[in-house]
Amino acid sequence: MSGVLLANRYLTPMTETDLDEVAMVEKLAYEFPWSRGNFQDSLRNGYYGVCLRHVTGTLIGYCVLMPVVDEMHLLNLCVAPSAQHAGAGLMLLREAVRITRAAKLEGVMLEVRPSNPRAILLYERFGFVVIRRRKSYYPARHRTREDAIVMRLVLSKEGAHGAR
Repeated sequence: MSGVLLANRYLTPMTETDLDEVAMVEKLAYEFPWSRGNFQDSLRNGYYGVCLRHVTGTLIGYCVLMPVVDEMHLLNLCVAPSAQHAGAGLMLLREAVRITRAAKLEGVMLEVRPSNPRAILLYERFGFVVIRRRKSYYPARHRTREDAIVMRLVLSKEGAHGAR
């Protein structure tokens, strides 16, 4: 086990060896999942990937971050369905902010489906604010496309944010 130990969970950088497991959790969690190739391309392009694991080694969740000019774009944050409602999403958000600060970027931006109110609530409680809506951004089952809510967290120059 390597990485940062937090209670009975630890964070590690995502690597190629994690991708089969990451893709499996992605398929369990999302109706329209990223492919293994999407994750592989992200790592090959130098994006930040983070895995959150239980001390047993079981993958609990992960996130993928892409630096864009002066801010970080949170491309994917996923918690395994069996591990939801236990603070894993919050831990991953805190790590995303830590990485953003370490990269000396000014904030974090993300898109979220309006049909995912639990995620929206987590982001709002963390300090993200809605900045706009992207029409027909996501694929959807019962309609042609679903909008995306675009949210941003501006990081202050002094001290950590997102301790909620």
